[in-house]
Amino acid sequence: MSFPFEITARDGGARAGRIFTPRGDIATPAWMPVGTAATVKALTMEQVRETGADIILSNTYHLMLRPGAERVARLGGLHKFSRWSGPILTDSGGFQVWSLADLRKITEEGVRFQSHIDGATHMLTPERAVEIQADLLGSDITMQLDECTDYPVPEEAAAASMRMSARWGERCKTAFGTRDAQALFGIVQGSVFPELRRESAERLTEIGFDGYAIGGLAVGEGHERMCEVIELTTPFMPVERPRYLMGVGKPVDLIESVARGVDMFDCVLPTRSGRHGQAWFDGGPINLKNARFAEDESPLDEMSACPASRDYSKAYLHHLVRAGEMLGSILLSWHNVHYFQDLMARIRAAIADGTFEQLRAEAEAARAAHAANQA
Repeated sequence: MSFPFEITARDGGARAGRIFTPRGDIATPAWMPVGTAATVKALTMEQVRETGADIILSNTYHLMLRPGAERVARLGGLHKFSRWSGPILTDSGGFQVWSLADLRKITEEGVRFQSHIDGATHMLTPERAVEIQADLLGSDITMQLDECTDYPVPEEAAAASMRMSARWGERCKTAFGTRDAQALFGIVQGSVFPELRRESAERLTEIGFDGYAIGGLAVGEGHERMCEVIELTTPFMPVERPRYLMGVGKPVDLIESVARGVDMFDCVLPTRSGRHGQAWFDGGPINLKNARFAEDESPLDEMSACPASRDYSKAYLHHLVRAGEMLGSILLSWHNVHYFQDLMARIRAAIADGTFEQLRAEAEAARAAHAANQA
């Protein structure tokens, strides 16, 4: 592996460890703030770092369209451009292209699509996806180009999609070559079909990647089905490599996925929720638009190290959200990103202490109490 990965503790299926990269270590299980267009929405990179983030995610699709991958390269690469000095993982853009539906055509060669910005036609092949991520953006972890399989889908169609993704993965590996300072992850597909997930994992393992992601989940199958698929998939993924669940999710998703052996996550939920007036806690989100917070002088979390959580009253946050002030989005996004990083730190500590099942039970009790309070 380009970046050594060390598992330092286990508790049941959960595992804690560290990925060693030239730009800094990544403590796992890790949650990556999503900086889609070279920015974690509403936050400065200094704020993101202060929340405890070791690594962020940026997106190939958005950056290739605007400002353009070649321009980012001319400006010194994604790290210099965005002022983030730590590791960056780049999504290949496959999910975004898949979501375009009416504006794209998928063939063995790759994906031809129209930009949602100006309608211009682009071609994204496995080789071009690697070039953009590794050579032009300069990402530390490059993702293979894959097809995100539709859900629900017949098993035959899921099999054809998965096998094409595996062939694309092999082309990505060839294009990537051997690099000491960058890593390439493969993506396991196969929808909700156990045998297809097994076949995908085995094919990708034979090709040989630095890490392995689970793709094609959180697309409508529901939490319980998602957990079933993860539990059936991780046993076929290499033990000595990081396992990354893409695009997930809520705190319960993170905890239950860690219990099944997942090491890395990303999701837009914390900042998206912040822009819509929601603050996250173990039990779930609270909506600061609610009138019951209009004269609530208590902070979101008086014990938090995050200024947004500790130093502003719910009444003030309620006012900002109701008035449409951008500071409301900034403070709530800051709180949410800090909360998610704090949750991952607590998960890592619990695995190391052998108390992960206790954390899992306490989180379930918090969700139940929150649900009862909202009823």
